[in-house]
Formats: sequence, structure tokens, C-alpha cells
Amino acid sequence: MTNSNKPTTLFWVIGVIALIWNGLGVMSYIGQAFMTDEMKAALPEAERALYDNVPAWVTAAFAIAVFGGLLGCILLLMKKKAAKTVFLVSLIAIIVQMIYNLFMSKAVEVYGPGGAIMPIMVIAIGVFLLLYSKRSIEKGWLS
Repeated sequence: MTNSNKPTTLFWVIGVIALIWNGLGVMSYIGQAFMTDEMKAALPEAERALYDNVPAWVTAAFAIAVFGGLLGCILLLMKKKAAKTVFLVSLIAIIVQMIYNLFMSKAVEVYGPGGAIMPIMVIAIGVFLLLYSKRSIEKGWLS
């Protein structure tokens, strides 16, 4: 393989899909952060208890994870090396949030074993984006 400063089509496809993914994460955060009491009342009791007992540090980690991921994608599409650092910060926040969701809250009890699929997928995508940005730097696509 030769190094080129021109990213491949796959680079752009991955960047756009990642941007959409992280945009959905931002929407999820906003939906949770601005959930009204009426919306919570419509949830089953166990789910409502999960939302009512989320510590502020977990909410902060969630915000850093999704907004960092979105910013990282924008920087990636702008071909900026800073994407790697932003993806690293986002991944750390993802891990903090998911440690709480998987091991400290009762989310797995409430949602069942299938409730662990999304957190694991989020971590995997965060790792992928960090490694992909690193690879993109090595290939000379990011400056």
C-alpha cells in the first residue's frame, strides 16, 4: 500500500456513518437530559427508577461521550489530527458511563441480558473510531 494524502471513498463513508451514529447519540442524550416528569411517568416503574437514580457524573460522562464523538467525527471529516485526541476523550467517557450502566446500576436486571448489547456495541464503535483516526493519521489523511 502506498501512503497518500487523499483519503479513500471508504474513509468518507465511515466518517459520514460515524457522524450519523454520534448524531443519534446526541439525540439520545438530549432526550434523556430533557425527559419530563410526564415522560418518566409513562415508563414502567423499574425503568423510571433507573432514570431517576442516574448520578450527575454519569450524565456528564454521557454528554462528553456523545458530544466528543460528534466533534471527533466532524474533525475526522475535516481531516484534522485532533480527531484522535477527541475520540480518546470520548472513549474514556464512554467507558466511565458504561461501567456504571453495566456494573453499578440495575440496567441489566431491568432490560435483561440483551440490555448489555448496546453498551458493548457503543464501546466497540468508540474503540474503532479511535483506532481508525490513528490509522488515518499514519496514512497521511489527517493533518
